[in-house]
Amino acid sequence: MNWLEIEGKWDQIKGKIKEKWGKFTDDDLNQYKGNREHFVGGLTDRYGFSKEEAQRHADEFGSSLRSEDYH
Repeated sequence: MNWLEIEGKWDQIKGKIKEKWGKFTDDDLNQYKGNREHFVGGLTDRYGFSKEEAQRHADEFGSSLRSEDYH
């Protein structure tokens, strides 16, 4: 799933993100609103990833999602 799709289905996907990255709060996820750059920033802040590492994690996560699972 690409990040435009993720942004559009953010409310449905937030639970999956919390399963994978439990340090995110609901407030964090509500602020990101599916914006990839904000999410990457959150990964660097909460998990100490470098920007490149956080981008890789975000993209791998997005690739693992299937559009048909989120209607």
